[in-house]
Amino acid sequence: MPIRIPAKLPAKEILEQENIFVMEEERATTQDIRPLNILILNLMPEKEKTEAQLLRFLGNTPIQVNISFLRLTTHESKNTSKYHLDTFYKPFSDVNTKRFDGMIITGSPVELLSFEEVDYWDELKDIMDWSQENVTSTFHICWGAQAALYHRYGIGKYRLPEKCFGVYEHEVLAPKENLVRGFDDHFLAPHSRYTDIEFKKLMNHPDLHVLARSDQAGVFLAASKDGKNIFATGHLEYSATTLAEEYRRDRERGIDTKLPENYFPDNDPEKAPLYRWKSHCSLMFSNWLNYYVYQATPYEWD
Repeated sequence: MPIRIPAKLPAKEILEQENIFVMEEERATTQDIRPLNILILNLMPEKEKTEAQLLRFLGNTPIQVNISFLRLTTHESKNTSKYHLDTFYKPFSDVNTKRFDGMIITGSPVELLSFEEVDYWDELKDIMDWSQENVTSTFHICWGAQAALYHRYGIGKYRLPEKCFGVYEHEVLAPKENLVRGFDDHFLAPHSRYTDIEFKKLMNHPDLHVLARSDQAGVFLAASKDGKNIFATGHLEYSATTLAEEYRRDRERGIDTKLPENYFPDNDPEKAPLYRWKSHCSLMFSNWLNYYVYQATPYEWD
């Protein structure tokens, strides 16, 4: 998929090195099509890494996609420069009069706090409420999924005995659902979180259904029955080395983090991990854009 992003966004060079089709604005305006407009609320601390991870998988179909990044005004990022945020990200006040075909809300390292303790919780609730009327389909990732399930459906989270950390096998439970169309019956996906969602409430909610789960990591994919909200509790978008970087970062901080499960060959952190979930991530985002965004959105928003 040709993706249209700001010309000087640092992720652009990474994507071009990986042969991802990044389209310049001048060329994009010459195409006689209506592109999909995708808004990304990036709550991750290392925003440039997350930008590259997501854009890598939004470039896999022949549809033109315009990417906009959204930032919070009630929270100050400590790991991303003010210049980067001011240059490439927009405040909610700049977009709340517009409509978008799709939206992605990422995870955030605040899961050990109650939702109400998060300093930007009220602003996030406003954005999620706005998206119900102004976005065709929203994809929520990890803590973003937990936040939306709690705010929209009253499904809470609880702390796990130990961190869910590694690459786990998942079973597709609803193979006829479009989000998992083309998936293998069993597939791998990374997780990195200290909390989990209330499974019984999710399973019994009349407006939701579970699409994939793991015996070890629990529910992975779920969706509202109208397709407007997609939830992924893990991180298919992670690159091959992301869990290794998290592991080494935690160890350097003195956190007694266990080795990621099923990740390093022979459980040896000196060996390079294998990238075993990339194709399913590409398929998942392609399915979302095609079936939940492109085919569900009007040609022109009124």
